[in-house]
Amino acid sequence: MEEVWVAGAAMNRFGKMAESGREAAARVALEAIERSGLRPEDIGYTFLSNAFGIAERQAHLGPLLNTALGIPDVPSATIESACSSSSAALHEAYVHVAGGFLDAALVVGVEKLSHLDTLAATSYFAMGADYAFESRNGATFPGLYATLAAAHMQRYGTRPEELGAVAVKNHENASHNPHAHFQKPISLQTYLSSPPVALPFRLYDCCPFSDGAAAVVVVNPRRYRKELRSVPAAIRASARTGSIAALQDRSDLTTLPASVRAGEIAFRQAKVERSDIDLMEVHDCFTLAEILALEDLGFYPRGQAARAGAEGETAVGAKLPVNPSGGLKAKGHPVSATGAAQVVEVIEQFNGRAGERQVSDAQWALTHNVGATGGSCSVHIFERV
Repeated sequence: MEEVWVAGAAMNRFGKMAESGREAAARVALEAIERSGLRPEDIGYTFLSNAFGIAERQAHLGPLLNTALGIPDVPSATIESACSSSSAALHEAYVHVAGGFLDAALVVGVEKLSHLDTLAATSYFAMGADYAFESRNGATFPGLYATLAAAHMQRYGTRPEELGAVAVKNHENASHNPHAHFQKPISLQTYLSSPPVALPFRLYDCCPFSDGAAAVVVVNPRRYRKELRSVPAAIRASARTGSIAALQDRSDLTTLPASVRAGEIAFRQAKVERSDIDLMEVHDCFTLAEILALEDLGFYPRGQAARAGAEGETAVGAKLPVNPSGGLKAKGHPVSATGAAQVVEVIEQFNGRAGERQVSDAQWALTHNVGATGGSCSVHIFERV
């Protein structure tokens, strides 16, 4: 297998976009290519994620994107894996470059839903769940993850204040991130006094609906080492797994089995220990999801990640910085852009461009991206070159 590097990455500010998803995708893609030192004509394949493109009445976005980049003859593929779509696209790019089929690939994730009303947007999100048995019976994603949270609280005694600590930390991190949807810190009291959404979740347990786009350029360094303009990130592991999709068919609601398996595979591929990881971007669509990720990936024993977060162990500058970008919780969650945006944060950190959220001397990073309630999962491990 060939070595694979992330040579460039870019994203826009998550939130509400005035431009179309198509325009945003082209803009961030061109920026990522320019940052990498390559030219659009160097790209051999575009892997695009746009799970809810139907919201803009536009499918088959890849050829339109490539045409805008001036490379209409380059093949493209649309990769959909719910909230883990662009990390699944990154895996496809990795496989193609590692296998010697390509020297350079472009990964782009984009989503725009802000022009829809809340009911319509929520309905689109619910398409990632089991429609026949969950969505049609009234289950929303806040409700499904609240079910997981209730199970975790019952089994391990996880407290509301510990969920709140995740929200407070991630809003603090996002306040230093110019790309973040929310850029204002919150207090624990603000969290505890926020209105209920789906008990035990309150407003600040939940990530926002966001518009946004993110792009990543993946290269074979044997071909493009001399062209690179910034410190690259070598992909040392790219693992994807699946799991039972619907909650009613699972035997344990305090874990996402796909995360467990993806983490195990990734660490075997990378040949590093969990203690080697300097920072993590994990899928925290809800506060409980960050806690589950830390336990599923093996960084904390079952039932102990919530306490560790509340004691400050996962803050920037502490033992294990988690979601220095602000995570989905505060940076925002444009479904198909999230996985690629996690990689943008890794590149920013490795190049020392993260400002007040900078993790000092970061050499190893991990990204973890979940589709829906765990039916899909991708874990990537990166080394600073």
